[in-house]
Amino acid sequence: MKQEVIIDGTIYVLKGSEMSTRVKTNTKGMEYCIIRTYSAGVFAGWVDRKVKGQSKTIYKARRLWYWKTTGLDVSTIAEIGVISEKCKFSEEREEIDLEQVIEIQPCTEKAKKTIDEVKVYKNE
Repeated sequence: MKQEVIIDGTIYVLKGSEMSTRVKTNTKGMEYCIIRTYSAGVFAGWVDRKVKGQSKTIYKARRLWYWKTTGLDVSTIAEIGVISEKCKFSEEREEIDLEQVIEIQPCTEKAKKTIDEVKVYKNE
C-alpha cells in the first residue's frame, strides 16, 4: 500500500503511519547549505537562497552543536565536511524557521555526505 502522495510538490503521508503528523517537503530547487544565525547556532539543511532577508525556513534541518573539521569555520564544513565520528548533531527536523540568519554556505556533495554520516547525538 502506498504511504505517500505528492500534490503540487508537497508530500502528504497516509494517516495512521508514524509520520502522519508531519508534511514532508519537496526540496527540489533548493540548495543544501550550512546556515549560521546570530544567536540560534549553526544548522545544515535545504534552503531556498532566492528568498531574500534574514528570516529563513530550513528544511530537513539538523542543528550542528559540536563539530570537528580540518579547518576553522562553517566555510570549511560546507566545502570539505566534518569528521563524522567526532560531531554532535541533532536529529533531522522536517523544517525549522530561523531569524537573524547571518551566513549561508552552499555545501559540496562531499561535505553533505560527511554530515549525513553523523549519528544523532543522544545526551545519556
